[in-house]
This record gives sequence, C-alpha cells and structure tokens, in this order.
Amino acid sequence: MGTILVLLILAAVVALSIRSMIRDKKKGKSLSCGGNCAECGHCPHSL
Repeated sequence: MGTILVLLILAAVVALSIRSMIRDKKKGKSLSCGGNCAECGHCPHSL
C-alpha cells in the first residue's frame, strides 16, 4: 500500500511539473536559451 501511495504522489508531482512547463511555453517563457544574451544573466557573452 505504501508503494502505491508513493507512486501516486510522484506521478502527481511529475504531472504538475509538466503542466507548469506547458503553461510557461504558451506564455513565451523558456528555460532554454532564447538567443538574447543581453537579457541573460548566465550567458558569458553578456558581460
């Protein structure tokens, strides 16, 4: 019973994560490089 409960919780977390990624993609947000180095704090070219 405990294994099933952990599996359901894990599946819910994964589903919410995917849902959040889809919403961000629709809003134009992205975790990957968008090619705008001037706005990127992680890009070495923005210095």
